[in-house]
Amino acid sequence: MPKFAANLTTMFPELEPKDRFGAAAKAGFKAVEFLRPYDLRKTVVKSWLDENGLEFLLLNTQPGEGDADRGFGTLPGREAEFRKAFDLALEYVTHLEGRFIHVTAGRVPKGIALETCEETFIRNLMVVAPVAEAEGITLLLEPLNILDVPGYLHTTTEHTRKLIGATHAPNIALQYDYYHMQIMQGSLAANLEANLDIIRHVQFSSLPGRHEPQHGEVNLGFLFEHLDSVGYNGWVGCEYSPKGDSWDGLSWATPYGLNAER
Repeated sequence: MPKFAANLTTMFPELEPKDRFGAAAKAGFKAVEFLRPYDLRKTVVKSWLDENGLEFLLLNTQPGEGDADRGFGTLPGREAEFRKAFDLALEYVTHLEGRFIHVTAGRVPKGIALETCEETFIRNLMVVAPVAEAEGITLLLEPLNILDVPGYLHTTTEHTRKLIGATHAPNIALQYDYYHMQIMQGSLAANLEANLDIIRHVQFSSLPGRHEPQHGEVNLGFLFEHLDSVGYNGWVGCEYSPKGDSWDGLSWATPYGLNAER
């Protein structure tokens, strides 16, 4: 049975951040993601985790003001900003006793060749990967779709695999998000299986809309069973925004041992 983690950036949006941790625990989640906790003191976030018996899994590097979900990694001359964002992420994830940093790459700007952006990102990753490895942290690269994130450096599993391989870093892996990959590639089960050797984290939301798995065009229930059938034993992040009431929307989760009762 898959192990589901609540994404507290997107789930329980009607609650304040502190109360989202309590709601996740009440629903039976044992682990959480929080994409950008940087506006909160890390000691406070850690106390919320401990109070609710939750494990922390994952956060994203800070993309920079006005560059949401983009990042600096592709941009020649902005290596210092990339490192500053990485160091902040590492500071938080280690204090929260987490496992993963999703390193957002950034766009390919007009006037700069794709190859130059790739080389810049790879060099940046090769600098920070040993620093993360010393702390027991895995760095994740996630291909994002071109509709929501136009111009992003890597948008397919093939390209992401190429970048990972070029770093020669044992602690850089693939984050496989069903939402992005349905838009970009389809064949979700086959593509996950083909890349299982480098996948360390999975996320999902329905599409269109990025809601709970009972909505939309993708049979996520089948894909959850497929994770078991191929031997994936990592976490599955619920990176969705409730279509309506958060607790009503959790009806999908009861067959997996979670609780939809308020």
